[in-house]
Amino acid sequence: MKIMKYIVVLGDGMADEPIASLEGKTPLEYAKTPMMDALAAQSEIGLLHTIPEGMKPGSDTANLSVMGYDPEIYYSGRSPLEALSIGVPMKDTDVALRCNLVTLSEEGSYSEKIMIDHSSGEISTEDAAVLLQAVQRELERDGYHFYVGTSYRHCLIWENGRVVPLAQPHDILTQCIGEYLPQDAVLREMQERSYEILAEHPINRERRRQGKNPANSCWFWGAGTKPALTSFEETFHKKGVMISAVDLLKGIAVGAGMKNIAVEGANGGLHTNYRGKAQAAVDAVLKDGYDFAYIHVEAPDEMGHQGSAERKIQAVEYLDEQVIKPVYEQMTASGEEFRLLVLPDHPTPIRVRTHTADPVPYLLYDSTKLQEHSWKYNEREAKASGNYIAQGHKMMPYLLGME
Repeated sequence: MKIMKYIVVLGDGMADEPIASLEGKTPLEYAKTPMMDALAAQSEIGLLHTIPEGMKPGSDTANLSVMGYDPEIYYSGRSPLEALSIGVPMKDTDVALRCNLVTLSEEGSYSEKIMIDHSSGEISTEDAAVLLQAVQRELERDGYHFYVGTSYRHCLIWENGRVVPLAQPHDILTQCIGEYLPQDAVLREMQERSYEILAEHPINRERRRQGKNPANSCWFWGAGTKPALTSFEETFHKKGVMISAVDLLKGIAVGAGMKNIAVEGANGGLHTNYRGKAQAAVDAVLKDGYDFAYIHVEAPDEMGHQGSAERKIQAVEYLDEQVIKPVYEQMTASGEEFRLLVLPDHPTPIRVRTHTADPVPYLLYDSTKLQEHSWKYNEREAKASGNYIAQGHKMMPYLLGME
């Protein structure tokens, strides 16, 4: 008896809004995606609402939802999930905060500066680690500890801390940071001091010389307490793997007891190792005894934050050609029965350069139940299908045939 295999391909932030310069189409609709469109003609498509009413639209809440964990029950903050990924030992009384290395404008006092870039031009982990070590030497003190993550994404643990409101840097791009600075005096002072430490660091002088954005300040956000996810295998009776370059997704996997597979060259950017991710998923379910693989691709989201429709289209086309196509072809050639779910976690529209809570289009292919439609895969046709799942966390049991 054949055992059904399951693969999710998640294009982070891939959904968008119609754009006049793209003939009134979304980037997903405008992009050349022959594989997704061919699958859509044989699949169920529809809309999925991944963000519960009243919760902030983020990759944290949305991916928990897609993974089958109701964010209203399991969400305790973004940064604690990332802390799990990088092996930070959290106590129940600790609060974890994301520490972005951001680019601020260089004129005026700290509170007068503008948020230029939430990712410092997607700075490399190697350069970021050196900069964070400089911050650690100057700012670390009793009760506050910095940990190196990936690229611009790092972690601050605040012992016996408080979950305080903090602005997401990608929400305030091009805005003056003054009204968004932490109200907590220690966090605010550390952010201000980080600028003094980093602005003229040799790495940032070299980045300016090369025309790159300097990583000239820390920015704290995403505060939360130690998470407590249930085991994915115990909940859904499937052995699963996570394939992502992003600490948040790796942290969800750690919390859910899933295996993280590291792919060489996978970096969360536009030029990541797409084919390597696809191959890792196929190998996991065909050779290594796993039932389920979750491939997370960050690039569409990053291009949405950058406000580049052209690069977002490119990210979607790479996903189609270098992830979905090889997964489909190899799974089909294997003769194994499989279900393939393609979707974003949330929209990251070019217009606003941040996340929104609108429903996202999904494509659910089942090799044992081929359908016949004229659908293509995009937001407009997913809505026209009339299929709608109102609670994102119900998609996982639906995919796995439990509902």
